[in-house]
Amino acid sequence: MSAGLYVCRAAAAPSRQLWSSRFGISAAVGCIALSYASSLCAANADEQQPIVIAATRVPTPVLEVASSITVVTAADIEARQERTFADVLKDIPGVNVVQTGGPGGATSVFMRGTNSNHTKVLVDGIDISDPSNSTGAFDFGQLLTQDIQRVEVLRGPQSGLYGSDAIGGVINIITRSGSGPLQFTGAVEGGTFDTFNQAGTLSGSQDAFHYSASVSHYHAGSVPVTPLDLLAPGEARNNDYDDNLTFSTKLGLDVTPGFDLGLVARYTDIHVRTTGEDYLPPLFVGVPAAEQTAAATDEYFTRLAAHALSFDGLLDQTLGLAYTHDRTSTVVPQTPAALNTGERRKADWQGNLKFDPTETVVLGAEYERDEIDQPIEANVHVTSGYAELQSQLGEHWFSALNARYDDNSLFGSKATWRFAPAWVIADTDTKLKASVGTGFKAPTLSELYQSFPPFFFANPNLKPESSTGYDLGIEQGLIRDVLRAGVTAYYNRIRDLITTDVTGTTYANVGRATTQGIESFIAWQPLQTLTLRLDYTFTEASDEVLHQELLRRPKHRASFDTTWQATSAWQWNLDVLWVGTWVDGNRDFSVGRLDAPGYTTLNLATTYDLSPRFALFGRIDNLFDRHYENPVGFLQPSLGVFAGIKVKL
Repeated sequence: MSAGLYVCRAAAAPSRQLWSSRFGISAAVGCIALSYASSLCAANADEQQPIVIAATRVPTPVLEVASSITVVTAADIEARQERTFADVLKDIPGVNVVQTGGPGGATSVFMRGTNSNHTKVLVDGIDISDPSNSTGAFDFGQLLTQDIQRVEVLRGPQSGLYGSDAIGGVINIITRSGSGPLQFTGAVEGGTFDTFNQAGTLSGSQDAFHYSASVSHYHAGSVPVTPLDLLAPGEARNNDYDDNLTFSTKLGLDVTPGFDLGLVARYTDIHVRTTGEDYLPPLFVGVPAAEQTAAATDEYFTRLAAHALSFDGLLDQTLGLAYTHDRTSTVVPQTPAALNTGERRKADWQGNLKFDPTETVVLGAEYERDEIDQPIEANVHVTSGYAELQSQLGEHWFSALNARYDDNSLFGSKATWRFAPAWVIADTDTKLKASVGTGFKAPTLSELYQSFPPFFFANPNLKPESSTGYDLGIEQGLIRDVLRAGVTAYYNRIRDLITTDVTGTTYANVGRATTQGIESFIAWQPLQTLTLRLDYTFTEASDEVLHQELLRRPKHRASFDTTWQATSAWQWNLDVLWVGTWVDGNRDFSVGRLDAPGYTTLNLATTYDLSPRFALFGRIDNLFDRHYENPVGFLQPSLGVFAGIKVKL
């Protein structure tokens, strides 16, 4: 089995089909494991429960996991024809996505009301955040979906396993692996906004060698983003431009029955043109710039892993070496070009000790070094260790207890932990769950060292932001294998938030915030060919210093998704998203707080198989042509019509 990722596939038992479609896991996947948390698949995957990995770093049946987690599969993404990762996340419970305009615009995620830099993002075990980003927030707008096998969105403080950044949660992305005979899949798509996309994947296996290679080109050449009422009379609007070319591969070699090697690699070349701000005298209030800003980004991610199973399965361990490189050149009219570069080198080891079927001990160690050049040069190295005990007591009680210690070369050490128990009653199809834990976010190298004299100065004495959070929930099968519902209440308190001090000239750990709310769902499968799911999230996020609502956290969000296999060849998907009002600033924040109106969007997608090798597909985004801004000052795409053809050889 490949160290990068291995999957046992089998037809799912009907009793598990309700877990599909963004509820727990696709029913088509029997068991799946990451290289850094490897485990042998059972011989008969049909007897396996649906599996999740991110919550404990080892494959765990979803019914035994107490943490709040949502899984999106490749089948879900394909049914909805989502081309960018920002689209994948927009309906996830507890997650609010904010994108400055259309495709390619800077995209932030606020998970459970926490800040946009409080979410850890992993691709095949690689931390893909950019060390040169001033706040450390990951930009979700340029990650494409062609090679994604599944996504696990884990909510709540998770630093006890994942270290810095995991205050709001963790997003774990697993890409496709190759198996079986050589296979090629490809697609071409065109449509509104000068859209022209192409994608292809070559995958398979030969004896002990497993391979998958993908290429994806996403092009949206003319997306209206700037509201016309912000332009001067007679001034033409410059539409945004986005061109993204991504190559990725996953390779695996089974050296012996108990030892294998894996390699994952990803390269992205991005070119965007967006409308910035001009600040005109005498008030220097920002207006949309007459000339566009151009940015070019190169990203490289790679990880080599060695996986070994020893002592008749007692010890399952993985050693990984990862490297990431981010380089962005930005040209703003009438100003010198800016070049930001960030690099990360990381070594990690994880060992899973399975003493008996009910007790697993997970041990791990990591070393990471981050560097930036933007134009300052700075670096930091972090040494970490973590441990977890995963237990089952009797037939009903399941729990995971973990702790982690991070030693940062700049601010010192930080200890975090998490405890997540669940009580499962199989006879009544009931799960009671709870979790409590801590999180932290280390200050970025920019916050520590990047000054802009005489206006603003870095603060090398910053300490980490910290949080403590908990949640309580219940999931209940109302009609077994047909209807299921659940609700989870959560609370998170964040201290030492990094923000500007009273002088406005430097950073300080002076912020405090609380976030609390409810995530609820109901999933119904009235027919084998029809699934429906409704999610509702209530979020209350408050600044405890200023005693006011935090920006860009709508209190109310709901989504409805249904997939209908009308015939063996024809599939339909309907997706509705409703977002309530929220507090925002205007485009240049000359008005710091205003009430932003809510919105509702409806997307419709369909696929028709002409033959086993060819299929036609099409979709309509924003079917009712709803005009709205999110954030304020940036139009979201109006009605869009797209169509294409895909081939499988």
